[in-house]
Amino acid sequence: MLADPILGAIIRHKGACGLAERGTEPRFRSLLRALVSQQLSVKAAATIFSRVLALLPGDDVCPRPEAVLQLSPETLRGAGLSRQKASYLHDLSARIVAGTLRLDELDGLSDEQVMTALTAVKGVGRWTAEMILIFQLGRPDVLPVDDVGLLRSIQNVYGLRRRPSEKQVLRMGERWKPYRSIASWYLWAALDNQ
Repeated sequence: MLADPILGAIIRHKGACGLAERGTEPRFRSLLRALVSQQLSVKAAATIFSRVLALLPGDDVCPRPEAVLQLSPETLRGAGLSRQKASYLHDLSARIVAGTLRLDELDGLSDEQVMTALTAVKGVGRWTAEMILIFQLGRPDVLPVDDVGLLRSIQNVYGLRRRPSEKQVLRMGERWKPYRSIASWYLWAALDNQ
């Protein structure tokens, strides 16, 4: 990383990038987890997600969208989901059952096409789609400019007075192309030292 000596120092300190091993969690389950986890602490999200999985007997490894659709919003709310998040799980499941979202075809799509396909689902925004691109699909050049952890790390390691704007992050990210996902991983890893 001669183009960025600060990032280069982080890479030398941290060693091998952990992104080499793509996520093995089934995509549907990963998207369910992402929707459940929004705006929650890691602990609360894990608790609620395990309750949702418990509603799907025999499906805890890879829930089926049809089984999720059979759960009423009230049942999902009983597991700790808000009414809105329950509707997100139903929308995701309905799109998969209808064939309008084909998770098995995401690998063959461009990053932009994946973003478009995923953000059509209620509750899936840019950040969630970017996390799927990075951690599930192993795409090397995604820069999640809205990720709070990434922004905090950039502010700290580059000695900025305040969190960088999207425009600043994109400008910095030009130096990291075509490996902005990897640069992001190292910047997240740098948070471990803080």
